[in-house]
Amino acid sequence: MESPWAPLRGRVFRMLWIAVLAGNVGTWMQTVGAQWLVVEEPDAATWTSLVQTVTMLPVLLLALPAGAIADVLDRRRLLMGVQTGLLLVGALLTVLTALDRMPPALLLFFTFLLGVGQALTLPSWQAVIPEVVPRDELPAASALGAVNTNLARSAGPAVAGLLVAHIGPAAVFALNAISYGVFALALLAWRRPPKKGPSHPERFGPAVRAGGRFVRYAPAVRRLLIRVALFVLPGSVVWGLLPVVARQELGLGAGGYGILLAALGVGAVAGALLMPRIRRVMSANRLIVVAGLIYAGALLVVALVPYEIAVAAVLVLAGAAWMTLVSRMNATMQLLLPNWVRARGFGIYQVVFAGAQALGALVWGQVAEVTGLPVTFVAAAVVMLLGTATVPWLPVHEHDDADRSPAVYWAEPHIMLEPHLEEGPVLVSAVYRVHDEKSADFVAAMDAVRLTRLRTGATRWGLFRDGEDPVRYVEVYQVPTWEDHLRQHEGRLTGSDEEVENRAVAFAEGPAEVTHLLPTDKPH
Repeated sequence: MESPWAPLRGRVFRMLWIAVLAGNVGTWMQTVGAQWLVVEEPDAATWTSLVQTVTMLPVLLLALPAGAIADVLDRRRLLMGVQTGLLLVGALLTVLTALDRMPPALLLFFTFLLGVGQALTLPSWQAVIPEVVPRDELPAASALGAVNTNLARSAGPAVAGLLVAHIGPAAVFALNAISYGVFALALLAWRRPPKKGPSHPERFGPAVRAGGRFVRYAPAVRRLLIRVALFVLPGSVVWGLLPVVARQELGLGAGGYGILLAALGVGAVAGALLMPRIRRVMSANRLIVVAGLIYAGALLVVALVPYEIAVAAVLVLAGAAWMTLVSRMNATMQLLLPNWVRARGFGIYQVVFAGAQALGALVWGQVAEVTGLPVTFVAAAVVMLLGTATVPWLPVHEHDDADRSPAVYWAEPHIMLEPHLEEGPVLVSAVYRVHDEKSADFVAAMDAVRLTRLRTGATRWGLFRDGEDPVRYVEVYQVPTWEDHLRQHEGRLTGSDEEVENRAVAFAEGPAEVTHLLPTDKPH
C-alpha cells in the first residue's frame, strides 16, 4: 500500500513542506483576524465576504503572469524575493493595527497586497514539487499539500481565535509576518541544482501567450478546470460566510468561529490520510459525485440546523469532501503538465480556482444581504448538486500513464539562412507519402498531432492532400517566431507527443520531408 507520508522522507521536500505549513498557518490566522476585525461593522456579511474576495482577486489577476515568470526565472530566488516582500507588508499591517489605524478599507488594501504575494507564490511552489519528489509520489505529495493546508486550517483559526479574544488582531498579523520569514529561511537553505533549459531565456510576453495556448489545446486540462470551477463556485459560500454564521446564527465568539474552522480542517486532514485508499477504489469522476453530494448535504445542514454541534459535525464531512476533491484535481494537474509550462499551467489553475472562490464569495455575500443566510446556503447546495449532475457530460480524464518528460527527437534544422530569433512568422511544412488504404487512419492520427503542434507553439495548422499526386500529404503549421520553433526542438515536446507523432508516421512511407519557410521582409 502506498504510504501517504512517503514524500516526507526526502529532506528537501520535508523542509519546504514544514516551511509552507508555517506560512499556511499564518495565512489562515491572517484571514480570521481580518474577518473578525470587520465582523462588527454595518453590513458585516459584505465586509467579511470582501476579505475573502480581495484575498483571491490577486490570484485571479496575476496567477498566469506569475506562472510565466516562474517558468522563465529561477523559482527558488523568485520565492525568496516574494517572501521577503510579504514579511515587510505583514510587519507594516501589524504596526498600524496595533496603533488602531486600520479602518476596513485600508485592511482590504493590505489584504490585497498579501494576496498579490500569494499569487506570485502559488504557481512557483506547485511547479517546484515535481522537482523534489519522484513522479510516482506526486499524488501523495499533492495529498500532503492538502494536509498541510488543512492542518493550517485547523491550527491557524483556533490559535487566531484565542489571540484575537485575549490580545487582539495585531498579534495574529505579527505571527503571519513571521511565517513569511520562516519560508524565506527554508528556501535559503535549499540548494537547488542548476537546471539545463533552452539556450535562450524565454521572454515574458511570449511565455504568457505560450501558456495560454497550451491550456487551450489540452482538452484534458480544460475539462479539469471546468470541474474545479463547478465545485469551488458553490463551495466558496462556506469560506466567505462562515464567520457571519458563527456570529449571527450560532451566537459564537472568535473562539467558536475558530472551532468551526478547525472542524473543517480536521475533516480535511482525515480525508487526506484516506486518499491512497480512495484513489485505489474510486475513479476521479466517482469522487467528484461523492464529494459534491456530501458537500451539498453539509450546506443544507448549515442552512437548516442552528446548533453548533450539528454544524461542526457536518463541517468535518465538508472539509473531507473539499480536500479529497481539490487534492485529486491538483495531483491530476501535476501529471498533465510538462515541466516547461508547469508553473504557467498551475497559474491558470489558480486563476480558475481563485476566480471561482472570489466570485462565489462576493455573490453569496450579496445574496445573504438580500435573502438571509439560510436561503443563501440552500441556494449554494442546489448549485453544487446541479454541477455534480454534469459529470456524465463533462468527465475528467486523468492519463496517469502519459509520458510528460521532455523528448528532443526532432532533427536539428539545417538552413542556409541565419534568421533572428524574433523573426517570424515561420511556416513549417512536412510532406508525407501515404497510400490510399492507410489514408483514413493517417488523417485520424494527424488530428492528435495537430494538438501537439498547437500546444507547443503553433498558432495555425493544416493538413492538405496534393491534387496532382494523391499519395502526397502536406502538413503545414505556423509559429510566431523562429525562437518559438526552436523551443519545439529544444524541449517543449514530450514523450507522449513523440508517441502521437510516431503513430501517425507509421501509416506513411518513412519520415516526413520538413521545410522551414521564413518571411521575406527583414525584422524592424
